[in-house]
Amino acid sequence: MISGTLRIGTRGSALALAQANWVKERIERRHPGMGVALTVIKTKGDIMQDVALVKIGGKGVFVKEIEDALLRGDIDLAVHSLKDVPAELPPGLTIAVTPEREDPRDVLVSKHRVKFEAMPRRARIGTGSLRRGFQLRNIFPDVEIVPLRGNLDTRLKKVETEDLDAVVVAAAGIRRLGWVSRVTQFLPVETIIPAVGQGTLAIEVREDDGMVRKAIAFLNHAPTWREAQAERSFLRRLGGGCQLPLAAYAKTEGTGIKITGLLGTIDGRVMIREELRGPADAGDALGGQLAEAILERGGRAILDMAYRDCR
Repeated sequence: MISGTLRIGTRGSALALAQANWVKERIERRHPGMGVALTVIKTKGDIMQDVALVKIGGKGVFVKEIEDALLRGDIDLAVHSLKDVPAELPPGLTIAVTPEREDPRDVLVSKHRVKFEAMPRRARIGTGSLRRGFQLRNIFPDVEIVPLRGNLDTRLKKVETEDLDAVVVAAAGIRRLGWVSRVTQFLPVETIIPAVGQGTLAIEVREDDGMVRKAIAFLNHAPTWREAQAERSFLRRLGGGCQLPLAAYAKTEGTGIKITGLLGTIDGRVMIREELRGPADAGDALGGQLAEAILERGGRAILDMAYRDCR
């Protein structure tokens, strides 16, 4: 039994607070009498909302300050959206738990509720994601991708304020905030492959904090854990300092697991997509194998060019 109060670090957006409160309520239910409190921490990504993510560091900009607080001992655990967490964690920290995954898909929120397949020529679609923009351009070559930043509600409102035809955002956030009525269309993962970890929460702790790890272990969902390991293994093998359109989605299928991955060029001209299946308990290895298959098909040249350009 942990004495005192368990401190959860979180960003301050409505979605981040909803996710952290979801964890808080389940810990309190499991451990009656244990104090659980939220500590709101502003990250670089929250402060610099007028700058594109690729210009301020991409992955890590929504977690670094929270991880620093965790390492200092100011908080006991952190609740992140897994898709915001870099492939490599700071020494001394670990992802201890991944609760059951929410809807991994992207959704279309459009003006006049026009569906994806009926988008007009030269449609203006808002997204702050290289991954989404890249895949949209491959489906609609003449689409205009309008960069978006801001919290989820702000991005949805920009369909009107920025004269957009639509925005594309993650289904998980929409569901967690109870805004499904605002969705025009859920986009199949076969159409738009999700980001690594999309829809999954990551609960990060100090590696040596056995008491906290034991207290939250009940929240882990084994299939989600295996899928997250597969996707993050893929990311780890392809990841680096440069931002590129990259996606991966793993799904447990009985005693097996299937993972689909994608790597593209910034200009949208080249897309390499592969899929592998294997035993469910071999997801970590499978993710690495999928990355290697993409590297062999031309992905290595894409990475080499990206590293040269971002030096």
